[in-house]
Amino acid sequence: MDLAQLRDAIADVDRALLELLRRRMDLAAQVGQVKAAQGLPVVVRDVEDRVLTRARQHAEACGVSPEIMEAIFAAVIRGSVERQHRVGVELRRQRGQKVLVVGGAGAMGGWFRHFLSLVGHQVEALDPAWSPVPPSEGLYARLADVPLSQYAFIIVAVPLDRTPAVLSEIVGLRPPGLVVEIASIKSHLEEALREAEEAGVRVACLHPMFGPGKSPYQSLTFVLACRREPELEQQTILPLLQHPYTHVIPVPFPHHDRLMGWLLGLAHLTGMLFGRALAASGLDPRELAACASTTFERQAATAASVLSEDPDLYLDIQRLNPHRHQVYEATRKSLEELVKLVEAGDREGFRQLMQEARQALPELNGRP
Repeated sequence: MDLAQLRDAIADVDRALLELLRRRMDLAAQVGQVKAAQGLPVVVRDVEDRVLTRARQHAEACGVSPEIMEAIFAAVIRGSVERQHRVGVELRRQRGQKVLVVGGAGAMGGWFRHFLSLVGHQVEALDPAWSPVPPSEGLYARLADVPLSQYAFIIVAVPLDRTPAVLSEIVGLRPPGLVVEIASIKSHLEEALREAEEAGVRVACLHPMFGPGKSPYQSLTFVLACRREPELEQQTILPLLQHPYTHVIPVPFPHHDRLMGWLLGLAHLTGMLFGRALAASGLDPRELAACASTTFERQAATAASVLSEDPDLYLDIQRLNPHRHQVYEATRKSLEELVKLVEAGDREGFRQLMQEARQALPELNGRP
């Protein structure tokens, strides 16, 4: 066969594969209906592992690496999970609860509206941005118009610097449901949280460890900053977040911002420093792209993701964290130490520095 004929043959095979995928997703939908009816979990790791093992075993017969086959079938598994979850929405909605998202017109507010609807909750929203818009069922522009007593959960998804005031305003209305704030930094909320405690209003301090572009069909990690009993607080929040890829990690409230100083503050800082240093280099970005090494490409992609975010949010994540100076001092000392070793040509010291740095990285130290 010539090239055109080979391409036509590949297209025929692709069509057959797409039909098989449709059939597989239909079967996944039936599985999802059974699981939803019986209250079974969507994700079953043992089953997924068996599928991936079969894929790796057939890699040689297909003339590709096991990694390629695993990646293909991992995508198929994600599609099956999404299909199973979607078909169970109506059944889950019967068991869902009524939720209000404050800040529903914002990026994270919009994400929570979509996500919580998928979970099966009845979601309504409040945002002053809707003031010019004609009233619509379930959408509010003023807190005074919202029947707060109807909601089992009230999500506070507003900018970091506005969260204390909005939280205090909601607490002042004594809602019976659980108020869930999602601020990336928590220390500046302590006064509002004390007000809530004195008023008998329950507040959970949740922190989604992702942005609004995150697919709900990828792993979703939430850090829960616990002020009292972690197990009890975790059980209280879980009905809100019932989803196959949800992971809720409890940490003590005072530890949260220290942890975020490194997880967010340092990660953002290094991305900004990388871009700022390149700006000072005077080199043409097109030349850098043309000659880029694999390491540079990865680092540039990470920095680009940081630098494309909202500057006001990222300033507040730095500014409002009371532990930021520890991060800055460690960064300064690390740079000074590195420069000193390089200038001295200290190979043993440099080798030791790299080893210690490697051991501090979770991916290289056997931690999840």
